[in-house]
Amino acid sequence: MSLPVWPGRPFPLGATFDGHGVNFAVFSQHATAVDLCLFAPLSPNTQTERVPLPSRTNHVFHGYVPGLMPGALYGLRAHGPWAPQDGHRFNPKKLLVDPYARALVGKPDPTGPLVGHTLHHGAETPDATDSAPFMPRCQVVDPAFDWGKDAPPRVPAHRTVLYEAHVKGLTALHPKVPARLRGTYAGLGHKAVVDHLLGLGVTTVELLPIHESVTEAFLAAKGLTNFWGYNTLGFFAPDQRFASKGGHASAVAELKHAIKALHAAGVEVVLDVVFNHTAEGNHEGPTLAFRGLDNASYYWLDPSKRARHRDFTGCGNSLNLSHPRVLQLVLDSLRAWVTEFHVDGFRLDLASTLGRVGDGAFHEGAPFFAAVAQDPVLSTVKLFAEPWDVGEGGYRLGSFGVPFAEWNDRFRDTVRRFWRGDLGQVPPLASRLTGSSDYFELSGRKPSASVNFVTCHDGFTLVDLTSYAHKHNEANLEDNRDGTNDNLSANWGVEGPSDDPAVEALRARVRRSLLATLFVSAGTPMLLAGDELLRTQRGNNNAYCQDGPLSFVAWRDDASAQAMLAFTKRLLTLRAAHPALHRLDFFTGRKTSPRGHKDVVWLGRTGKELKDVDWTDAGLLTFGAFLSGEASEEVGPRGERHPADSLLLYLNGAADDVQVSLPSASYGRRWRLLLDTSVEAATGEPVAFADGATVTVAGKALVLLQKER
Repeated sequence: MSLPVWPGRPFPLGATFDGHGVNFAVFSQHATAVDLCLFAPLSPNTQTERVPLPSRTNHVFHGYVPGLMPGALYGLRAHGPWAPQDGHRFNPKKLLVDPYARALVGKPDPTGPLVGHTLHHGAETPDATDSAPFMPRCQVVDPAFDWGKDAPPRVPAHRTVLYEAHVKGLTALHPKVPARLRGTYAGLGHKAVVDHLLGLGVTTVELLPIHESVTEAFLAAKGLTNFWGYNTLGFFAPDQRFASKGGHASAVAELKHAIKALHAAGVEVVLDVVFNHTAEGNHEGPTLAFRGLDNASYYWLDPSKRARHRDFTGCGNSLNLSHPRVLQLVLDSLRAWVTEFHVDGFRLDLASTLGRVGDGAFHEGAPFFAAVAQDPVLSTVKLFAEPWDVGEGGYRLGSFGVPFAEWNDRFRDTVRRFWRGDLGQVPPLASRLTGSSDYFELSGRKPSASVNFVTCHDGFTLVDLTSYAHKHNEANLEDNRDGTNDNLSANWGVEGPSDDPAVEALRARVRRSLLATLFVSAGTPMLLAGDELLRTQRGNNNAYCQDGPLSFVAWRDDASAQAMLAFTKRLLTLRAAHPALHRLDFFTGRKTSPRGHKDVVWLGRTGKELKDVDWTDAGLLTFGAFLSGEASEEVGPRGERHPADSLLLYLNGAADDVQVSLPSASYGRRWRLLLDTSVEAATGEPVAFADGATVTVAGKALVLLQKER
């Protein structure tokens, strides 16, 4: 053995360069030995050294290689029992990725012998074929980076506007981004993209997964790829796919530069992270990292048949955060992205799985939630939970507590149903408009805990939502069986694009009303990238495997797209300017002062307050809300006051125009029209109405008025 390996330290986990060499530390509770394999940087298929890590402390194998420098390529092999019946699947013939690797070179080749076992007379036996030629290499990374004066924008929760985007999907077709940078981290940080975000008025970009991910074998066999990236292999490594300079370590620097550029413009960066499962799938899947290092520790196993995984995610396996070392992995990953990449928060995919403990049931006081709430780093960033998984008892909207906000699918469903014309939607819509206190108030959270959306990556785009009644996922090569037809998408006329101007005009009106409802509602609004430019996926509502124009934002400059862009900008400007639309606290339904009105008053078409009996009318499709400015005034951190204007909001879910009467003069003597979704123009001469006047609210339209001072 020519390579000197010193005992090193059991911390930190992963490969850590200290200026003189590299310390390696790998957790495995059940392995008997872990080998470090080094590969030639210029010939990564050539293994130059294979040595056992010499020391073991508290289930961590560790060793220090003096003189090893950043750029070094390595992998791991683990020895231990082959006992699937006990959950153990050690096979040193399989090269493994370090779970803490900061960068990877290459992707797993699904045509290679990646599965750790073969079947012999019906029994699983270790596969004896070396997987190294088909596996990526981990790369040692120098963490040094000049962040300069970078500082997190720290946008207040109640002023946050999310923009959900895919790094490649957002930038691949942008005409002002140089061709070599399109689809990359560098493209994300390009001035043209940053300027679009600033001009739009969003505060926070929520990126679909950028962790190192893997395309499933069944997709690769069809010539497709997992474009979205919800199939993680490396929780610490940025995905090579989005690096403009050839991948691996350059991805680290490029991503940091992009985040630095966005921060300089005041835009936050939130990452969509997938800790509920890994890319290894079920027991028949490949052995890439976690399964080979310690299957029985990393995964939930079936207690009655430990050779099989418990699957709360629909992806074959589920990470077991009730194990302290797996919990540590997730927390270490989150902290690393905050401290090393300066990200501003996270969206936790299928977050219910992260709260499963003991027997696999969800618990609101699970170790992960408790650890995050007290963590000095993680408790200070934005945290958004997707409050469900596919396991028993997995739907948990409202259950995550402080400091989490949650994706509110009840908002999406109710808003869609109302504008489609479904009956009985006004009572739930009133709750959604005012922040969904029925889900979030009891836990001590604010309206901002409700992440409101009408479209997201998973489903129809806004255009397709109003153009198709049925999904069209034929390009996914599953005979259109994938995806869910939830019957919430509206079909305004014929299926798909129409040559009938009246049909297209109605569709456009409903799009504007859907977006307007999103941005006048209390909570944290989220806009799907491209909806502001009328992006279509031609009816595909599950485009996770479409790495091409179908998934890319088309930067359209035609009149219709530019009108929608102007309208969306107008909505975000109105929201930012009016505290009644982004309240710190929930509406109470109580008077703001002895002589004042309630902070919110629900109004009928006559301008009178709705009575109890009115709320039971399933046919109610037109209603209004008075939003008190007196109750919405903001006080800044230094005591500065931001006066708020009172607003009147009317929504008409019926197909026909409706005349509504303004409320009595005690609410306001003159009102100025701010927004009418029945017209395409985003701006125009203000229209004023005196008390007692009537206002026409067109069919499928929303009207917003401001009290004149």
